[in-house]
Amino acid sequence: MTETLSGLTVAGRSRRNLLGTLAGGCLPFALPPLLGQQRAQRGAQRPTSLILLWLAGGASQLETWDPHPGTAAGGETQAIPTRIPDLLISDLYPQLAEQIDALSVIRSLVSQEGDHERATYFVKTGYRPVPALKHPAVGATLARMLPENAVAIPRHVSLGSSPWPARGGFFGPAYDAFKVYAPGRSIPNMRASVRGVRQDRRLKNLEILSREFRQQRQRQVAATQHREMVARALRMMDSEQLQAFEIADESLALRDRYGDTDFGRGCLVARRLVERGVRAIEVTLGGFDSHVNNFAVHRARAGVLDPAFAALIRDLRERDLLDSTLVLCIGEFGRTPSINPLEGRDHWPTGFSCVVGGGGLRAGVVIGQTDPEGKQKQPRDPIHVPDLYATLFQRLGLDPHHEVVSPIGRPIRLSEGEPIARLLGTS
Repeated sequence: MTETLSGLTVAGRSRRNLLGTLAGGCLPFALPPLLGQQRAQRGAQRPTSLILLWLAGGASQLETWDPHPGTAAGGETQAIPTRIPDLLISDLYPQLAEQIDALSVIRSLVSQEGDHERATYFVKTGYRPVPALKHPAVGATLARMLPENAVAIPRHVSLGSSPWPARGGFFGPAYDAFKVYAPGRSIPNMRASVRGVRQDRRLKNLEILSREFRQQRQRQVAATQHREMVARALRMMDSEQLQAFEIADESLALRDRYGDTDFGRGCLVARRLVERGVRAIEVTLGGFDSHVNNFAVHRARAGVLDPAFAALIRDLRERDLLDSTLVLCIGEFGRTPSINPLEGRDHWPTGFSCVVGGGGLRAGVVIGQTDPEGKQKQPRDPIHVPDLYATLFQRLGLDPHHEVVSPIGRPIRLSEGEPIARLLGTS
């Protein structure tokens, strides 16, 4: 089945005012008939969302989900048991060890990309970079293929700072992730500076200027979608769903559970966005590029990741949201089994790990094995990155082999991979 892309939008450049900022962010949402806050749905019957916890820089598999204590490759990292029988993870993650039974672990991901930017592109899109085409990130694909008309806020959101945030690719910049650099706080310029008659007067004046511009520049107007962006911005500003980006109304105990960090607050905001029906949320934790002092780097990063990740899974469970929320924790690659002269680990795209679960996937599955001595480069039971995304697409009700035709006339599958039957419960 092939779908032709038509009417792809091109947003205007960002400006210092609100509408320009929103246009530059290219808000990926429909024009909803309901602007008030929707009552949060629970259970497996609600639409499924994806939360991607992105470990920027490439977290070491040996210091996270695939430790090899007592070996030259393992170094000083120790292992602890978890609630999944026979699964050991790094001792830096005691809180997640108590929640990981809701998830599964893949220890044998393989990639051919060892450069940060190219590997990020590959793992976020499922496609290796090519000069002639920009592929959409998985979150952009979900926002386009799984619309939610009752969502007045963006359906594809990036929380935290990232040098390569998720993009809309050939779907157009309207599907770029809406970027929030300091999650949990008020988003600047999201409330009108004036109200009532003054606001109405300003909007009428804006329409007069816009109408005169449209009369002479139809092509430019169509390209920038100025009117649509104004309408969307105003709807978003008036929506109570904006409160999902703020956490002041959450209990102090819950906020402490996630951790007083941008990443912890981002994970809490992600849960709130899921409750409002947002389809794809990316939360970034950077700083894993441990060429120097690998063990100290991972101890520091684990102090942020462990409480936030564990709190997110616990929160989703307690709120009956886990069955309708896929959670994926992954980075662009792993780290070498060997330790370099600077006590660091270098880039390793072969045999790295991720944690995935929720959304109806099987829990407690452990896939793949790497060589404890670090002598065998290829892992046992290798899993290719596109297979991971084919699995998520299928669980979300999308055919991973569905084709769309790009603007250059090239048919592109949602994924080149094949679903992993063990995670879907079909084998």
